[in-house]
Amino acid sequence: MNETSTNRPVLDADEILAGIREWVEIESPTTDAAAVNRMADKVQADYAGIGARLERIAGRDGFGDHLLVTSPWGGDGPGILVLSHLDTVHDIGTLGTKLPFRVEGDVAYGPGIYDMKGGAHLAFAAMRHLAREGRETVLPIRHLLVSEEEVGSPTSRAIIEREARRAKFVLVTEPAREGGKIVTARKGTARFELRIKGRPAHSGARHEDGRSAVKELARQILDLEAMTDYALGVTVNVGVVSGGTRANVVAEEAYAEIDMRVPNQAVGDAAVAKVLALKPYDPDVTLAVTGGLNRPGYEKGADIEALFQHAKRIAAGIGFELKDLKTGGGSDGNFTAAIAPTLDGLGVDGKGGHTDYEQLYVSSLVPRARLMLGLFEELS
Repeated sequence: MNETSTNRPVLDADEILAGIREWVEIESPTTDAAAVNRMADKVQADYAGIGARLERIAGRDGFGDHLLVTSPWGGDGPGILVLSHLDTVHDIGTLGTKLPFRVEGDVAYGPGIYDMKGGAHLAFAAMRHLAREGRETVLPIRHLLVSEEEVGSPTSRAIIEREARRAKFVLVTEPAREGGKIVTARKGTARFELRIKGRPAHSGARHEDGRSAVKELARQILDLEAMTDYALGVTVNVGVVSGGTRANVVAEEAYAEIDMRVPNQAVGDAAVAKVLALKPYDPDVTLAVTGGLNRPGYEKGADIEALFQHAKRIAAGIGFELKDLKTGGGSDGNFTAAIAPTLDGLGVDGKGGHTDYEQLYVSSLVPRARLMLGLFEELS
């Protein structure tokens, strides 16, 4: 499904897929800073090859480096910010065992191929296409690739927001959803840690002296999960639990990690306050809750709707109908939507993000690259 022209360079699906493969085969789990930096090295070298200006931002707190790419043209004024991430959720070795790169018909598999190395490479392919043709866009293009999006972008959020403040538009290369839909709204995300302290005792000889932290945690889990309200748009998930030391010891300590998704700031503030106000059932047990909202809600206002309609017209000219949706998943677009009009989910179509069958559809590569290219060319 390649673009054809007798006089101009083409967007070629095989070339794009080969480039995505090179990126996918550099495994880059968030928690391995050296691995993420190897990925940054590759992206930096590819962009240097088309004459882009590059700024490497040193990582901190155990995370890898961030990379800010600026188009060879344009100055420091307002521009288009493209947001991507270099990290994946897949451990080193996934490529050689659970999820080797392979192509079967229209489907290409690999760790991070859908979320989101495929989408990040589409933005590079669109910029490379412009460079090959010697064309410049009205607005400068800045491509920010961060190293720790999969854990909430704790060290890059300030950089993301800084770059959004000098952007007229933000384009996020997270993967397409549900058959090619892009994202124009996302729920906000909150994360919490719950630590419970009880009183240990021998479970046979002195059970009555103990105060079980695990028992208290079980009660709190039920209350936390009961905060889920689908009608309101709130979900609460206790995703990690631990506690105790041995079966014959009343557990002194217990721990949980909690994920919450909320539709907007007002609902989020109330839901967060409810979690932070948890009280123990057992007066002899103490609990401590820390955390809060780490990604604000991304709501579709008039400016985002106008940007979506522009993208929809470009897609129609390419030959496909572009639809949008709101999703519960978070992204770095949550940080930018209140600062500049943001379109998300502009990456590849496929499915299986974060799984051992993660995949993209090869037939989506050229149309999605052309959509990105059209946005680069037309936004002003």
